[in-house]
Amino acid sequence: MSEASDSNVMQPVNPKPFLKGLVNHRVGVKLKFNNTEYRGTLVSTDNYFNLQLDETEEFVAGVSHGVLGEIFIRCNNVLYVRQLPN
Repeated sequence: MSEASDSNVMQPVNPKPFLKGLVNHRVGVKLKFNNTEYRGTLVSTDNYFNLQLDETEEFVAGVSHGVLGEIFIRCNNVLYVRQLPN
């Protein structure tokens, strides 16, 4: 396997420090259901990995469905969290 393809391989990450490092940064949170993603600023997370976002916008199938402001996402609904460019 070449070095170029090795850099594209996803490596497992410890979720607690990963999420703590994303506080006050823009994130995308993909839900397990309905092809829904919320994009906003991560305000806080807890030991259960529940998420609080602010300045949040809802996307369904990649199409914006409006600005929601501050929201809370229960951990069992989250498929993945990713950092967004600022």
